[in-house]
Amino acid sequence: MREGETLTGRQHVLLIFQLSIPAILAQLSTIILEYADASMVGRLGAGESASIGLVTSTTWLIGGICSAAAAGYTIQVAHSIGGRDYKKARTNVRHGLLVALLVGALIMAAGLLISGKLPVWLGGDPSICGDASLYFRILMLHVPLMEFNHMAGGMLQCSGEMRVPGFLNALMCFINIVLNALLIFPSGTIRIPWTQLYLPGAGLRVAGAAWGTVLSELICVSLMLLYLLFRSPLHRIRNEGRSPFSKDEIKKALSISIPQGFESVITGSAYVAFTAIVAPLGTIALAANSFSITAESLCYMPGFGIGIAATTLIGQCYGARRIDLARRLSWLLTALSMIVMACSGLLMYIFAPQMIGLLSPVPEVRELGSTILRIEAFAEPFYAASIVISGIFRGYGNTLNSSILNLISMWAVRIPLAAYLAGRSGLRGVWTAMCIELIFRGILFIVRLARYRAK
Repeated sequence: MREGETLTGRQHVLLIFQLSIPAILAQLSTIILEYADASMVGRLGAGESASIGLVTSTTWLIGGICSAAAAGYTIQVAHSIGGRDYKKARTNVRHGLLVALLVGALIMAAGLLISGKLPVWLGGDPSICGDASLYFRILMLHVPLMEFNHMAGGMLQCSGEMRVPGFLNALMCFINIVLNALLIFPSGTIRIPWTQLYLPGAGLRVAGAAWGTVLSELICVSLMLLYLLFRSPLHRIRNEGRSPFSKDEIKKALSISIPQGFESVITGSAYVAFTAIVAPLGTIALAANSFSITAESLCYMPGFGIGIAATTLIGQCYGARRIDLARRLSWLLTALSMIVMACSGLLMYIFAPQMIGLLSPVPEVRELGSTILRIEAFAEPFYAASIVISGIFRGYGNTLNSSILNLISMWAVRIPLAAYLAGRSGLRGVWTAMCIELIFRGILFIVRLARYRAK
């Protein structure tokens, strides 16, 4: 593709699958990690689950800002590789990692400052605010690691290397599950076939889940950086002399990161407002909301995997100035994601009780969670369109489109409608509002893609 050769329709599809499948597997490992966290904490009770669910939307907001900061350099890497300027791509890598260190440290400091008051601001019940604050405070220690993960993993993915980030994220998932088992629960014996096994444990409960995340990401990121800087064929360190930050590089990074950061603030703050709407509905509703979001993530996992592939493909096409190919791939990627997530939505509708049942033993949480998952299933194909088209716009280096569309969709539709329906139908009404908004958002993104012309 970078050499200017013509691709057949079959090659288009094959290329998408070659990049999407490793990205989907990486997303799968992340979702399994979230499932394991939620399931283990769920065994402690609805209160502990609600304490984590209360601050989850804020951690998403912070993760979105970290992702936006990384995008300013990962997209430049894709464009440089598409234009076959590999030395410039390596310069982008070095500068991007320095930016990651600075941004990660600043966000961590801000998060630690607000950790004590955040659960109160979100309207959490006093009985869960202590655990929620502790969980959030510990989790803030891993923000610099998360920023490095976004930056290093994104740079590898934008060069077409999907397997290493995917493998390391799967490894992080496995390590996190082991650490959760050791840190959350006290020491005790567990039954396995033909015998009993003694398992040492720290008994840290909610704090143990947070420390498991911090330590597993530390291991994963360390290995990711070692590969990026010393083993990657394109990005490994070479003796190429000093390359100071250039005005054009900084300007381009800001032109990508600021609109995407704005988008992250729009969507992240909307998630926080959404949580604030749910929190007064009670501990059961808050726990069911948290578990259902985790369960739903299994369905939109393929969309995010294809979205990552879309950023890589469109970014390299744009860097090689193959605009017609980028446009054809854009529609193919969008159609494929909608078909795949329509199927996953159908499976979610059928198996909703089983999906929630894996996460919580509380009957009321299971019943409510199953109901709202089935409401959400109808929106999955349109959610897929918004996810992948957002990835397409990132590939072009245009993140402003997604920011504007998300602002309209989240704040003009989801939040007002959720606030209105919460008082009439409880959590079911809130998730009905979310379903309507996701369908509306998908249509907005499709219309914008049809009218978009890359410069």
